[in-house]
Amino acid sequence: MSIPLSPSFLFVIAVVVALAGAVNGIAGFGFAVVATMTLATVIDPATAVVFVIAPIVAVNLSLAAELSTADLRSCGRRFAPLLVATTIGTVLGMTVIDRLPDAPLRLVLGVVTLAFVATSQRLVPIPDRSTVVNSSVTDGPGAMAAVGVVSGLLFGATNVGVQVVAYVRRFDLSHGLFVGVIAIVFLGVNSVRVAAAGVLGLYPNWTVAAVSVAAALPAVVGVAVGSRLRSRTSERVRRGVVLWLLFGVGVRLVLGGVGAV
Repeated sequence: MSIPLSPSFLFVIAVVVALAGAVNGIAGFGFAVVATMTLATVIDPATAVVFVIAPIVAVNLSLAAELSTADLRSCGRRFAPLLVATTIGTVLGMTVIDRLPDAPLRLVLGVVTLAFVATSQRLVPIPDRSTVVNSSVTDGPGAMAAVGVVSGLLFGATNVGVQVVAYVRRFDLSHGLFVGVIAIVFLGVNSVRVAAAGVLGLYPNWTVAAVSVAAALPAVVGVAVGSRLRSRTSERVRRGVVLWLLFGVGVRLVLGGVGAV
């Protein structure tokens, strides 16, 4: 499926990716899920997944640039198993994108989005599984590889990478370093995805590919705005903005998946 090229629709795309970029700049994550889920309400979900890949690369490149050279080397070595495994899982997940039917995919995307909101909110306490499982086991290279492959499969097919975000949060990094690690992982993964999407023929046509690349500009502008706001907003506000936005998008996708809208 292609996308309309009317000025009004292109403006909608620019606003969506800019808003998603601002969310990512503030919270350190969220661009892929916000942009994909929002676009999936107005275009074919599989097209939305592929369309967002190029802007994801641009967004995470700008965020990774915030890390020092020493931090880049340290984080690269520490999280290499996660990066490699996630990349492998993602490419495998991409092979099923064009085989997923529209309505069920909308429903799955909506349910996954709402599940992320439910597990991330703090109004209703959820038991911390990290107190039950030994961190030396769950934080080792083997665990990183397992988390990476499973998360990559879902990310490759849906652009939902919240499992990686949740896993990296376990390491109790400073917010700035957390943002950088997430950026490194998704930068590496999505750089491979751009090539894989072309090889697998996932772009419906060259128009979609060209508009996708062009959408990187408003996405990066959004990140720049969000990064400036990051130091001026509390963690509670950052979390609230992201979760309420995702809640609305998730509900819209679920309703679309069951044919209610």
